Amino acid sequence: MKQHPAIIAEYDLLVEIWAKSVKKTHDFLLEKDFERIKNELPTYFPYVDLNVWTDGEKTIGFSGVDGNKLEMLFLDPDFIGRGYGRQIITYLLEEKGIQYVDVNEQNQSAKLFYQVMGFEEYDRSEIDDAGREYPILHLKRRTR
Repeated sequence: MKQHPAIIAEYDLLVEIWAKSVKKTHDFLLEKDFERIKNELPTYFPYVDLNVWTDGEKTIGFSGVDGNKLEMLFLDPDFIGRGYGRQIITYLLEEKGIQYVDVNEQNQSAKLFYQVMGFEEYDRSEIDDAGREYPILHLKRRTR
């Protein structure tokens, strides 16, 4: 698996991956919120260290890091459960020094994944960053 910095020409593909991934993993998200976030997503890309993850010619997904926080990690659902997420997080821990990540409380599979990867809950918010009523769990890397 390889990664490269995303370019603007890839934004549509990344939004498509995001949409497929969210449809599979965020069944709690209202359609109006899904559409709003989908339209806003590309405006966030320039503000994170945005990387595209590939395996051969296949685009696996993308990640966005800001400082020591993982702001976004989305995999094409066809590649979920194959160890790619673990490889990406391991890289981001070692090479980018991520220490924090937020997850939707209703997304139990993401919460479990990050717990397995060494993160633990340290705080909770009733609403997301945009003021929508989706509780957010704030996770940090466990110290040894």
